[in-house]
Amino acid sequence: MLLNKRLIVGVCGGIASYKAIELVSRLQQAGALVDVIMTDHAQEFIRPLTFATVSQRPVYHNLWEPSGQAAELHIALAEQAELLAIVPATANTLAKLAHGIADNMLTAVALATKAPLLLAPAMYKGMYEHAATQVNLSILRERGASIVEPEVGHLASGAIGVGRLPELSVLMGAISMIVGRKGDLAGRRVVVTAGGTQEPIDPVRYVGNRSSGKMGYALATVARDRGAHVTLISGPVALEVPYGIELCKVETAIQMRDAVGSAITDADVLVMNAAVADFRPIAPASRKIKKNETRGSGEQGEFSLYLTRNPDILAELANADYEGSVKRLRRLIRVGFAAETHDVITHAQAKMAAKRLDLLVANDVSRLDSGFGTDTNKVYLFHANGDMEDLPVMPKIDVATAIWDRVVSLLS
Repeated sequence: MLLNKRLIVGVCGGIASYKAIELVSRLQQAGALVDVIMTDHAQEFIRPLTFATVSQRPVYHNLWEPSGQAAELHIALAEQAELLAIVPATANTLAKLAHGIADNMLTAVALATKAPLLLAPAMYKGMYEHAATQVNLSILRERGASIVEPEVGHLASGAIGVGRLPELSVLMGAISMIVGRKGDLAGRRVVVTAGGTQEPIDPVRYVGNRSSGKMGYALATVARDRGAHVTLISGPVALEVPYGIELCKVETAIQMRDAVGSAITDADVLVMNAAVADFRPIAPASRKIKKNETRGSGEQGEFSLYLTRNPDILAELANADYEGSVKRLRRLIRVGFAAETHDVITHAQAKMAAKRLDLLVANDVSRLDSGFGTDTNKVYLFHANGDMEDLPVMPKIDVATAIWDRVVSLLS
């Protein structure tokens, strides 16, 4: 999503400035054209050559160089930029930006550009919490600046508190979201489900499956980067929540059914990627079942577990009574997933017809390069008109992009 985007990263003089090196490197690897502007104080921490090396572009810092070219150049940078991200943003620079002071290359570009402004404050906790800094941040928010809030943790002073620069994944997510906010899903509200569900047997055991949630989280991330407002309904997973996404955590199929029902009332798209358990125990125990206990008709050393069928969320949506509540709002594009171990095409076609989906994504989870826990997927796309697409093995983020490409066509 960042390919050929013109970005400016402003680096201020704080101990966290070294973290901007990796940020610039990651942006450059993503295909962005990254211009770095350093304040004089930033150069006390890092040499411009470091940023020039990772960005593969000149680094700008001296507005007052004797040739006068920088005075003209700062206007060109301001006009070409698609985003100005200041990482880290010190209290000093925040104060200058809030009050329109343009006494260096960075603040002059910030005053001249019409590009979105992203600020990632990082400083000692007392400076961040000071009334002057908070007022300056409020002024900048009111003017449309996006603020990535600092984290709580160990600071350079040795103290623990608010003021740490957020992790690289958060900064990359914030930049990607802002750059893509006018994308082909802008103004759309999408709901994505991810991960598996856990149906309790007792307080410590459950019936579940091997879903990692990677595909669903990739779908949510790509939708965010194309401008959508994303609600991610997630079962238990060991994944970081993508920046800027509304998260709803659930554990059971019933909870997921209820969460989906609430989320889709004003949604344009539902992507039902979660691996919802088909069955749940009829009577979960209120305390841990000891291994020497027997239940049901099992003999000593055996254990009988009685299950009942869980609700089929997509099937309920296909039901006319349930769907009627959705029709009063807007047309809901419904995308389903089918994880199969054999006869993938046959089972997928049957599911497509039974649940009256707009698009169905099917994959063979018995493959080593596809399915639960892998970073790649091999999928088939089934369309409502009967067409089928056989996609090659791709990283899950690329599979997500292909799916949203088809959804955008359906929306239009």
